[in-house]
Amino acid sequence: MSASKISSGRYMFARRAVLTAACATALGAALALPLAAQSRGPSEVPVAELMKPVGLPDLAIGPDDAKVTVVEYASMTCGHCATFTNNVWPDFKKKYIDSGKVRYVFREFPLDNLAAAASMLARCAGNDKALPMIEVLFEKQNEWAFGEGNPVPRLFEIAKQAGFTQESFDKCLTDQKLLDDITAGRTRASEVFGVSATPTFYVNGKKLEGGNTMDKFDAAIEPLLEKN
Repeated sequence: MSASKISSGRYMFARRAVLTAACATALGAALALPLAAQSRGPSEVPVAELMKPVGLPDLAIGPDDAKVTVVEYASMTCGHCATFTNNVWPDFKKKYIDSGKVRYVFREFPLDNLAAAASMLARCAGNDKALPMIEVLFEKQNEWAFGEGNPVPRLFEIAKQAGFTQESFDKCLTDQKLLDDITAGRTRASEVFGVSATPTFYVNGKKLEGGNTMDKFDAAIEPLLEKN
C-alpha cells in the first residue's frame, strides 16, 4: 500500500468568517516544509529519541510497560491513514492492545490545512475523547475532507457529537498555541526522523516497511513479543 505524499496545495482549509486573518496566515505558514524534509529518512530510529515528548502529550492507549510500542504518524486527510483506521485498526487493537501486548501512540502529521484543523478539533475534544474522535473523522473522511464546498460545517456536525458548541468549535480553530504545538511535532518528525509520508509506523523504533496490513504488523511485532 503506497503512502500519501506531502502536497502543499491540496484540500486547502476553507475557513469560517470567524477565523482571524492572523490564524489563517499562521496555518498556511505552519504547513510549509523545507525540501530537505521530504527525504525518505532512516529505517530505524533510537526508541528513546522517538519517545521524547514534544509540545503536546502523546495520544496513546495500551500499557506503559508493554514490550512493544507502535507509533503512527498520520494526517487526517490521508486516505491510506483512513484505510488503516477503518479496516486494520479494529483487528490490531483487539489482538495487541486489548490483550496488553502493545502500546500504541498516535501522532499528528498534517499534510494540509484541513488536516491540521481536524487534528486541532480532536485535541480540543479532550484526552479521553481524542482518539475516538479521530476514528470517527477517519470513518467519515469522504464526507468532510473530499466533498464539495466548505468543509467546516461538516466538521462542526462531527464535532457536535463530541460535545462541541459553536463557540468551543470556533475557539479551538483559532487556538494559536495548539496549532504551534501540532506543528512542532510534525516538524520534529520531519527533520529528526525523516517522516515524509503518511501513515508512517515505527515498531520499537523500526519503520514498518511494505504496507500496514495485519500480516506486516504480525511479522514485526511477534518476534519482539517472544524475546525475554
